[in-house]
Formats: sequence, structure tokens, C-alpha cells
Amino acid sequence: MERTAEMDVGVVLRRTPGVTRWQKQVWSLAGVIPFAPEANGRVLRDSDDVLEVHAATRPLILHRKETEALVQNLSAQVPSLWVAMRGTGQPDIVTVTASPFEAGCHDIDDEDRVEKVAMPAGIRDWIEAFVARHHVDEPFIKRRRDKLREGAKQDGIGDARIPQGADVWRTPSSLRGRK
Repeated sequence: MERTAEMDVGVVLRRTPGVTRWQKQVWSLAGVIPFAPEANGRVLRDSDDVLEVHAATRPLILHRKETEALVQNLSAQVPSLWVAMRGTGQPDIVTVTASPFEAGCHDIDDEDRVEKVAMPAGIRDWIEAFVARHHVDEPFIKRRRDKLREGAKQDGIGDARIPQGADVWRTPSSLRGRK
């Protein structure tokens, strides 16, 4: 059984006029195209001041160990894809992911941003089939305290080289024994 599945996804960006004099145009995520061919920069729509461009085609990679995140995404009210972009002006497309956990890892810089778009039905069906083949529910097991260390003494944790009249790490019962 294969460990990963891959689909080429086209990313469509929309350019609209800016609303301030400092930003002449605004680029935003308009949608995705499942099973898209390589067509960087292909104009899909040009009307008035709005331009839609097939900016890039990137692989959407699913891994069998990430099915928990995919299940969470599919159970959302609106399943989504996240597109990580970099740069000002027309952004460069970094990656496309269906994992909400992975999406959070890409939004780390001022020039980096992650935008979300509703998942098309064809991609949702493909992901559901992948999850049905690979997902195994793991029951939650609450971690228990270690019985050996539960009542261990922690007197005198502070630095022994520094003489102190009162040690904040000492318990009142250990201070009574020194008198």
C-alpha cells in the first residue's frame, strides 16, 4: 500500500485595485484547480480592474501519518485547502496543503502569508478515499503520574555554593528540623 498520494493543484490569484495610495493593487487567493496542468501566469479572466491568473501549479501531497489532520479538516463545516505564499506584489506560491496543522507552520514572516480557500468537491472526494484507506483511530490515553516520584523530596534545589539565610526552595518542615 502506498504511503503518500499526490495531486497537482493549480493556484488562482486575483488582482484588484488597492484602496490606499500606498498599495496600488491587492493580490489574493481566488481558488484552486484540481488536476491542473502546468500553466504559470496564464490569464483566466481580465475584466475592468480585476485580473485572475493561474499563478502556479503545486503538488498537494497527502501522507498516511497525517490522516488525523485530514479527518479534522474534512469534519469542518467547510473543508478547506491552505496556500502558503511569499512576497509582496504578486506573491510566489510556496505550497498547497490540506492539513490545518501544516498550514500554521508557514505563516512565520511579514512577507509570508497563508490563505484558505474552500476545497473543491473533486479534491474532497480524493482526500476522503485516501483517509478511508489509511486512517486508524487511536484512542486517547491519559498519561498517569509516576508513582515512584510522586512524593520525592526536593529540598535544597538552589545552588549550594551560595549561602542563603532563607532558601525559597526549602519546605517549612525541613526548616523546622534545623533549629
